[in-house]
Amino acid sequence: MSHLLDRLRFFDKVKSTFSDGHGIVTNEDRKWEDAYRNRWRHDKVVRSTHGVNCTGGCSWKIFVKNGLVSFEMQQTDYPRTRDDLPNHEPRGCQRGASFSWYLYSPHRIKHPMIRGRLLELYRAERASGKDPVEAWAAIQADNKKREKYVRVRGLGGFVRTTWEEVTEIIAAANTYTIKKWGPDRIYGFSPIPAMSMISYAAGSRYLSLIGGACGSFYDWYCDLPAASPQTWGEQTDVPEAADWYNSTYLIITGANLPMTRTPDAHFATEVRYKGAKIVSMAPDYAEYVKFADLWMPVKQGTDSAAFLAMGHVALKEFYIEKQDPYFVEYARKYTDMPMQVILRQHGEGYVSDRNLRASDFNGAMGEANNPEWKTVAYDRKSNAFVAPNGSVGFRWGEDGKWNLLEKAGGSQAETELELSCIDQRDEVVSVGFPHFTVGESELLYRNVPVRKLRLVSGEEVFVTSVFDLQLAQYGVDRGLGGGNVASSYDDASVAYTPAWAAKQTGVKAADIERTGREFADNASKTKGRSMVIMGAAINHWYHNDMAYRSIMNLLHICGCVGQTGGGWAHYVGQEKLRPQAGWAPIAFATDWHRPPRQQNSTSYWYFHTDQWRYETVDADALLSPAGKNRYKGHTLADYNVDAVRMGWLPGAPQFNRNPIELVREAELQGAKDEAGVSQYVVQQLKADKLDVAFADPDNPVNWPRNLIVWRGNLIGTSSKGHEYFLKHLLGAQNGVMQEGTAGAACKEVNYLAEGPTGKLDLMVDINFRLNSTGAYSDIILPTATWYEKNDLNTTDMHPFIHPLGEAVTPGWESKSDWQIFRNLAKKFSELAGKHLGTVKDLVALPMQHDSAMELAQPLGQVRNWKRGECEPVPGKTMAALRLVERDYGQTYNKFIALGPLMVKIGNNVKGIDWNTEQEYKELASLNRTVQEEGVSKGMPSLEEDISVCDAVMRMAPETNGEVAHKSWSALSKKTGIDHHHLYAGRHEDKITFRDIVAQPRKIITAPTWSGIESEHVSYTAGYTNIHEHIPFRTLTGRAHFYQDHEWFLDLGEGFCTFKPPVDLKAHHNVPDSVKKKPHLTLSWITPHSKWGIHSSYQDNLRMLNLFRGGPYIWLSEEEAAGVGIRDNDWVEAINANGATVARAVVSQRVPRGMALMYHAQEKNVNVPGSNTTGKRGGILNSVTRVVVKPTNMVGGYAQLAYGFNYYGTVGCNRDEVVVLHKIEDQDIDWLERPLTPEREAAPNPPGIGKR
Repeated sequence: MSHLLDRLRFFDKVKSTFSDGHGIVTNEDRKWEDAYRNRWRHDKVVRSTHGVNCTGGCSWKIFVKNGLVSFEMQQTDYPRTRDDLPNHEPRGCQRGASFSWYLYSPHRIKHPMIRGRLLELYRAERASGKDPVEAWAAIQADNKKREKYVRVRGLGGFVRTTWEEVTEIIAAANTYTIKKWGPDRIYGFSPIPAMSMISYAAGSRYLSLIGGACGSFYDWYCDLPAASPQTWGEQTDVPEAADWYNSTYLIITGANLPMTRTPDAHFATEVRYKGAKIVSMAPDYAEYVKFADLWMPVKQGTDSAAFLAMGHVALKEFYIEKQDPYFVEYARKYTDMPMQVILRQHGEGYVSDRNLRASDFNGAMGEANNPEWKTVAYDRKSNAFVAPNGSVGFRWGEDGKWNLLEKAGGSQAETELELSCIDQRDEVVSVGFPHFTVGESELLYRNVPVRKLRLVSGEEVFVTSVFDLQLAQYGVDRGLGGGNVASSYDDASVAYTPAWAAKQTGVKAADIERTGREFADNASKTKGRSMVIMGAAINHWYHNDMAYRSIMNLLHICGCVGQTGGGWAHYVGQEKLRPQAGWAPIAFATDWHRPPRQQNSTSYWYFHTDQWRYETVDADALLSPAGKNRYKGHTLADYNVDAVRMGWLPGAPQFNRNPIELVREAELQGAKDEAGVSQYVVQQLKADKLDVAFADPDNPVNWPRNLIVWRGNLIGTSSKGHEYFLKHLLGAQNGVMQEGTAGAACKEVNYLAEGPTGKLDLMVDINFRLNSTGAYSDIILPTATWYEKNDLNTTDMHPFIHPLGEAVTPGWESKSDWQIFRNLAKKFSELAGKHLGTVKDLVALPMQHDSAMELAQPLGQVRNWKRGECEPVPGKTMAALRLVERDYGQTYNKFIALGPLMVKIGNNVKGIDWNTEQEYKELASLNRTVQEEGVSKGMPSLEEDISVCDAVMRMAPETNGEVAHKSWSALSKKTGIDHHHLYAGRHEDKITFRDIVAQPRKIITAPTWSGIESEHVSYTAGYTNIHEHIPFRTLTGRAHFYQDHEWFLDLGEGFCTFKPPVDLKAHHNVPDSVKKKPHLTLSWITPHSKWGIHSSYQDNLRMLNLFRGGPYIWLSEEEAAGVGIRDNDWVEAINANGATVARAVVSQRVPRGMALMYHAQEKNVNVPGSNTTGKRGGILNSVTRVVVKPTNMVGGYAQLAYGFNYYGTVGCNRDEVVVLHKIEDQDIDWLERPLTPEREAAPNPPGIGKR
């Protein structure tokens, strides 16, 4: 029957009945059921995942029908974990299940797009007979032409163009920039390579081949916990989620597991059924609080006070009142607690200074190799000072003693290091400890037992152990007399007691005391199975390293790090790029050129978006009276400039001159080689004819010129100080509400009265959706989605490597990132071969961690050549200078092949080197060789993305058992310990891309990481340090409680101390029109969202339907009522940095004094104009500004040495405060009016800028 007739006969469709009328028989058409059946029919299923930095690393089934993705579902074929553990699956969340919407959504970038004004200018120049580079040069030479397209960034005006034309424009811009300004004026930004490794490597390889700078992301996101490099010499290494299930006591702070670690949250909830206790610390009633046995409503930004008080309890009860054997042994063997510290006379007593070294003794204790880098402890067995194995001095220049075996000296005699000299002390002296709590003393003097010692210099000093100092710093009473020690836990007048911490945090003292005791007692009974899970909510504060070190202290006091079920668990982005050693040579083109240009992005954006001009933090106010403070009077920007000059941090651009021209100048002056060029540069620096570019960032010579963003949303997600990006970098309409006059206080940075705007000549965004970064770019290139390309994905949360798969070909005109950059390299080679040819480029390389360069500047003493304290010596007192020859006409040929340096020099990771000749030969067979004429003919091919995936895995110890054998053998030589059992069972494994397409594969244990892959323990950080006696990569080789570098001591951070949030003062500067209204002054908190991952999914129709359909700000119910704000009202948050407009969510879960705006809601969905700025209402970062910290700039000093994404300034933004007020509905202005010349000519808010 037909469906139409069925409808007409609706009342006559029943033909008979049965079962006493309960059943009916009908005669009708059932084709309506086909709609349901067709919805779930499919032609094939392909494995893929989501490259969105969510850390889930979830394997998904992508269902394809008629060449289109119809839907996705969770894969359920992961290898099992262990019999005694829940499995890692099913993995996925509501956001991932909605991703396929993007493929065919209105947001999809379908064709190459370019700003219409720019295209008109370019075509006009080309039509006049100019070649592409000449055409671009003509536009840049005419400021009126340049301004024509620069000033309308963010105001629409895109037109469709062809791939050929837009690729030509980008290649021409890059070529011109290299010739005119230098390759280091080209910058690339892309986040988190682990989520799609080959896509990241595509752009970074292109940039590295042409000499551009690759920008870091982990530190810029403020996901980098600076305390990790400081404490362990490790960027971040954390347990897989399954190890939570091995714990028996969990504290969770700053990591909202059900929302941000959705696929893994079950491990934390399921472990409670085994009897584990969970304590949640959060200022608001967050999702993870619901799963806790105890909620500590800690005031935002004060977590360190609570953890220091817990440490006070643990030290008093488990080290003083009784000596827990496990804790004492752990502290003695694996931490720096036995290491000796020299005391320096200060005021009414002493303060701690540097670590005692072998070089301080006659004959340097017989240590001829690096004696100034070998720290000293007191040995109970010999009753003498010794230089125990494992310190960084043993790592470089000799083999066999870089281990944590209890041995010392040339004879390798057995030792038992002393923790305290209290029973064999010479004297008791008063030591001042820096303190920063408002209303309390700046130095807390406490009594400490000491020994007298005469140094080789003849000076007589007092020395004591880190342990003795640490007990005093925590205020633990040891019966030594003196003030500032606690009589009881209820003594609120003494820092770090539970009662004192209660005043800072708002948490009950009894809860802090009990938690500290239970945490330690559990660790004692279980040998370290107490764990702290933490994340961005406590890491995004200015003094984040103090918060983290307070936790690390507690964990080391209780012997938890390196034990399964114990230690720290820091989760932010998808950081663990497991096959790192195989990926890095391809990603940074070190198979062709070494070294690459790499830049810490926080410093880069701080200077180039001119946020330094608006700095409100007084650097002198950060100093401790206990420091030498030789840099008093410096601004934060001054510190950064000095750090670059001394070779601690990189700078991009490097110098205020084109590095290619600098080499030519040197050669004209007679330089013949790298040494000669270096000598010329040193002469120029000493004569003040050359300087680092950051010393004059507003000079057009030093501007960034070309910016390429791919795989990320720089402007809409991570631009801390968003409005400054718009104003100074892009020259766009902006909401900056102040003039940048504070920069005039700088000594080392040249300040111009009028800050420049629109520094970038060209910004390119490569994306599959139109977000804020695309909206402000000059060119947008359509890239493949995560279901349209082949790639690799790993995560911190589980030990498997799995693929992104090409379920369908890239839609419309989109291409994969590898194809895009490969084509760009081809066009660039054509243009650059003509205009540039073969040149020599000078790369300035800061002192690198995990290399002998980390021994550049001994004893933690700052020696600044610019001040005349030493000579500028490349690689020692300033950056190393390396010559790199670039044959620009061969860029494409190099891009598509694995280069010869993998055979000539080999591979390395974290200071370990090995030969890769065999893997190179295997890849020539597996991938075939390049057949195209050129420098790379006959070399292993990287032309296709699957070939790149296989090259990565073939060269990495995590995916090739033979490489694991080579790398572990190299490490065994350094440590003098045989580690082969860690990989022996998988020596013959070679994982390929087709293997992981069939099923995710568990990685092989590798020396890249400090955990192991085993059937007996889950992966956990620090495991090999404790169980294999491999040193931490620090000064002492042990986990550090103490930092003895001069700048740390200047800022009072030798030991961890409580530092409250910093007043950034931006909320003091708001218009009177706002102040006169009912308003709230609130701490500005930007956590992660349930309905998105960063900005992804937040604009997805499915996710928008699940909540408010646009940006929103959560407020306290009580506070909102006090100023007349009701749920869903429009509100504006404003300060001197800018303004953002959103809907209010009024809730009981939010405490007073706080506003929550989830990261990252963009202004391209349902955001009206700001009534105050007159511009679009902004985003969460419109009211923030990035602030840098001097201790994060230290370099050339063991673990405090630069590494890409390892150490450097971090993009903190959590200390910010806003003024928030209601906007009436009738006052909402959507700014939906045509662009007028008047609006175009007024990029700033009223009253700001040129009068």
